[in-house]
Formats: sequence, C-alpha cells, structure tokens
Amino acid sequence: MSLRKYLTSRVFFVQVLIAIAIIAALGYLFMHWLTFTTDHGHEIEVPNLSKLTEEQVEEKLDELDLDYVLLDSVDYRSDFPQYSVVEQDPTPGTKVKVGRKIYIKINTSGFSSVRIPDLVNKTYREAVPTLKALGLEEGSVTYVPNLGKDMVLEMRFKGRNLKAGDRVLKSSKIDLVLGDGKMSYEEEEKAADTLAAPIEEEIPVDEQ
Repeated sequence: MSLRKYLTSRVFFVQVLIAIAIIAALGYLFMHWLTFTTDHGHEIEVPNLSKLTEEQVEEKLDELDLDYVLLDSVDYRSDFPQYSVVEQDPTPGTKVKVGRKIYIKINTSGFSSVRIPDLVNKTYREAVPTLKALGLEEGSVTYVPNLGKDMVLEMRFKGRNLKAGDRVLKSSKIDLVLGDGKMSYEEEEKAADTLAAPIEEEIPVDEQ
C-alpha cells in the first residue's frame, strides 16, 4: 500500500483517533496528579489578625491549615492592645495555599524610655527631626528675648526643665523654649551679667 493510500485509509484515521484519546487521557491524569500534589486551585483567604494575641493567631490559623512566624516586636503603639498583632504579611484578604506561613509583628507592653539629646544651642529645624528620630514628639514652642533666633534655649517636659541625658518615655511631648532674635547683643550681655551677679543680702545693724 502506497503512503498516499495509507494516509487516506480508514486504518490511519482509527490509529490517529486512538493516539488522540491516549494523549487526552494522559493529560487528564497528569492534571489530576498535579492538583493532588500541589493542591492546585485550592486557595485560602488570609484572615485579619490585627489586635489578636499570639495564642489567638495560632488557634485561628490552625483552623485554616495555615502557619505563622513571629518576626519581632515593634515600638509600643497605644492604639493596639499589649502583645497583639500590629503588622502581618501577607495582608488580610490575600489568597494563599494551604500551609502558607503568615509573618506577624507583635506590640510591646509599653513605651520604652529614651535619653534626651543635647539640643541646647541647636536650631529649631535641627531639634525637631532629632526628637522625631528618637520617637519623641514636638510639644509647645515658647519664644523668649534672646539674640539667637529660633535657637533652643531650654527643653521642658510637663513643666520640668530637661537636660541632656535625662530619660523620658517614647512619644512624650517635649516643649521647646526658643530665642526670638529680638534682643540686642548689649541687652543680652547685660541680662547675662545681671543673672551672673551675686545677690548681696542687706545685713541688719544691731541697735544699741
């Protein structure tokens, strides 16, 4: 039988159909095997773990066949309960596969303390970023007569004068006393001399 006759024969078409059926069956079995081994198509929505304790997180994720990893604690945030979840990755609503690890960060038990930096004689523009970098907040700003305009003269916390090295809790508001730049050099020298001069007490004369 010639090749041309074979390609147009019934036997050839039957063999082609058998080959297609075998390929389709193998493809179907392969897809089922792939689904079984990788759990393809079965995804779980990540729950919102915000403000849950670590024990609550473990219980909730176990129900969904998910796992978690505690990365670290973060600086205390007053809008979250102590030892509760502040951040998570992946975010809530994300679709993940069974067994996926959810990374969480926990709130601490309270504000930690920081040392007050030496801001005296620094400018206002230098002082504020320094405070914020330490987790402190800018409080009220008061101006007093002084030659140095916007220069920090004093630092205060709740009415108490602070010096470099004093400790306060993070998120504390630090009040700043700044110079208004309106005092002349002579007036400043005179004011400094007045403050530095010793106070002479009047000694009463005994009456005879």
